[in-house]
Amino acid sequence: MSLADRIQQQFKDSAATKTAALAAMAAPIEAAARRMVHSLAAGGKVMACGNGGSAADSQHFAAELLNRFEKERPPLAAIALTTDTSTLTSIANDYRYEDVFAKQIQALGRRGDVLLAISTSGNSPNVIEAIRAAHAHGVTVVALTGRGGGKIAALLAADDIHLCVPAERTARIQEVHLLTIHCLCDGIDALILGETQ
Repeated sequence: MSLADRIQQQFKDSAATKTAALAAMAAPIEAAARRMVHSLAAGGKVMACGNGGSAADSQHFAAELLNRFEKERPPLAAIALTTDTSTLTSIANDYRYEDVFAKQIQALGRRGDVLLAISTSGNSPNVIEAIRAAHAHGVTVVALTGRGGGKIAALLAADDIHLCVPAERTARIQEVHLLTIHCLCDGIDALILGETQ
């Protein structure tokens, strides 16, 4: 297979994965956007966490809420738990890497807040601990996963929302994660600005 053919196949695979994800994910994405707006309107906040590319997605999502997405609107309360290197390294050094998000949620999380917990595999130990901390503090979890949800799927409470990409390949899951984040941002803006009900 030529390099040009490989590139074309990447595009085709990405498009096919997104199309397959649409049926499974549209309704839970809507539910997640509504839950986040409800929290924000009540004075709550949205926290986000993940590792590697998912850490970047957490920061991307928080920036779109705190600053703006595609339309002008007031800033929204959002925090990426992946950005403070002093906090992350002190927790990892003094305790365990598994606690780097959970301790932040213990300090910052309030009943009615929302945690966007991102894990491509659904098995990230520090994201699992973050979900446990969220539950202990009355924080609703929106889990963004792939590969059937891994261990995270079994941890979710009845009022949590699971956005699980029906795919196995990491790159394809991450591509749908980014699309999902943009759908959440657009949905949140549309609800807040009164463009939809």
